[in-house]
Amino acid sequence: MNKIDIFKISNKKFKSRLIIGTGKYKNFKECAKAVKASGAEIVTVAVRRVNIVDKKKPLLMDYLDPKKITYLPNTAGCFTSSDALRTLRLAREIGGWKLVKLEILGDKKTLLPDMIETLKSTEVLTKEGFKVMVYCNDDPLMAKRLENVGAVAIMPLAAPIGSGLGIQNKLNIKIIKQNIKIPLLIDAGIGQASDATVAMELGCDGVLINTAIAQSKNPIEMAKAMKLAVEAGRKSYLSGRIKKNFFGSASSPKEGII
Repeated sequence: MNKIDIFKISNKKFKSRLIIGTGKYKNFKECAKAVKASGAEIVTVAVRRVNIVDKKKPLLMDYLDPKKITYLPNTAGCFTSSDALRTLRLAREIGGWKLVKLEILGDKKTLLPDMIETLKSTEVLTKEGFKVMVYCNDDPLMAKRLENVGAVAIMPLAAPIGSGLGIQNKLNIKIIKQNIKIPLLIDAGIGQASDATVAMELGCDGVLINTAIAQSKNPIEMAKAMKLAVEAGRKSYLSGRIKKNFFGSASSPKEGII
């Protein structure tokens, strides 16, 4: 009997390796349907954008039960360390959340991460008891530094947020995987199911997807596709691909030919 392939982040265990973002959907109802179709057990919540407090307005919690789905508060929209720290401290006060996603952007045009602010904030949050999953660039050296200051997961971009370009630097992703001992998840840039499969075949432990599902023509069906893509990529990685060869190799044995 095959051993169950458990995904673990900071001592929390999950079966699904797909994390879903809750932004950009038409409404919470559509978001909830997509999450269900994806099989995801973790959803990211932009504390500054998604309503989880004002009971006079639709609450995300009315559609996604936080007792059944793990909420991952994030700092989407933050451009400074002080804003990010304030946002996550607020999340802890609101819901007691300690497992969080840190995201500090460098500029409004590219939405690339500001790694100086990110590294500094990771160290501060870790000392305060937060379990920090970090959105970052695909720099292997910076990924290692983030691990060294206490990050519980590294989340490099495949390409700029919302671009849908897929993984632009497979080599760096492979190097990061070899250099760190904590989970590696691709965050940002996934455009279609095959991108998610490639990420998993490279050895990534998981994938975070928002725009590619929420902004597709059929978010529910795309969520199903991403679920299958992540599962297929993971099975492919664990199975071990064949060695690449510049020449042909017959699939049938050479001996015993009539």
